[in-house]
Amino acid sequence: MKAVIFAGGVGTRLWPLSRKKSPKQFEKIIADKSTLQLAAARLFPDFSWHDVYVATGKSYVPIVQEQLDQLSANHVVGEPEMRDVGPAVGLMTALLLREAPDEPMVILWSDHLIKNEVLFLNILRAAGEVIQEKKRGIVFVAQKPRFPSENLGWITYGDVAHERDDIRFHAFVDFQYRPDAKRAKRLFESKNSAWNVGYFVTTPRFLWKQYERFAPNLATGLSQIADSWKTGRFGSVLEEVYPTLEKIHFDNAILEKLNPADAWVVSENIGWSDIGAWESLKEALEETKDKNVIQGKVLTTDTTDALIYNYTKQLVVTIDMDGVLVVNTPDVVLVCKKGSVAKIKTLVESLSGTENEHLA
Repeated sequence: MKAVIFAGGVGTRLWPLSRKKSPKQFEKIIADKSTLQLAAARLFPDFSWHDVYVATGKSYVPIVQEQLDQLSANHVVGEPEMRDVGPAVGLMTALLLREAPDEPMVILWSDHLIKNEVLFLNILRAAGEVIQEKKRGIVFVAQKPRFPSENLGWITYGDVAHERDDIRFHAFVDFQYRPDAKRAKRLFESKNSAWNVGYFVTTPRFLWKQYERFAPNLATGLSQIADSWKTGRFGSVLEEVYPTLEKIHFDNAILEKLNPADAWVVSENIGWSDIGAWESLKEALEETKDKNVIQGKVLTTDTTDALIYNYTKQLVVTIDMDGVLVVNTPDVVLVCKKGSVAKIKTLVESLSGTENEHLA
């Protein structure tokens, strides 16, 4: 099986650690490792470095190569311009179509945490076997919900279609993106909906057929790029053609049009968390809700439910604090309530054109 890890986002909600020049997936957030390094490491021993590809932005290619130095240079693909997820997934699909068209591939993201890595690998292995046997389709890997989230996508599934190695594959029913509070509560209580984490297993050939059918203009441009793969022209063709592709999300381009009969859902507790924001990281790492999550040189007194990350040699001290986030970097100190994290993105955007633009 091939694995494609996407590592191209900016991640303003993890500011000031995550910056445009070095987004969150490359910063050392857990155990002195970046989430990109963790995403690659959890694939072993089932995968080899020959099986792993990383899609990222052109300016981030040197960072990826430094952090994953065992990865072949041509397994790191740098998009010259962000054109959303539809072209990004399509590009890697087109390249793998020329490498291993009928070998299962899994699509993954670099800014997630997974605690139950053994179960995760078991699911990928079983999904790959099912896809190879059926020679078609997509298996979505979903996380059993821990609470009625309004900020995540959901996936609804039906009866068990088949079972492999104690892994149940359910019939796919529907997607729901960021439901309101009432809808999220219903999904959570339904017992047949899960968080859609964006992971799926398919084959390049099957997914490419969906591009040819539902996004023919994208397919034409992507084919032109892929035809130059592993030649001296690849870089120049990529630079010329990729920025001309339609900017469209993968869901809108492909998934919303997919035949439900060609999709299955595995819903398990893989211990998945999206750490796209500080409060998400707190929820992922906390032992209990009132416990603090701390990194670096920190002292606390009568402080609860806080995340305090210190990336300097200076001591950070908190007294009588509850539900706060404190992030201390060499040039920015962020202090806010957990419930105010959504305002971070707006603040970072407001730095454009000001004397503090370099801190964005």
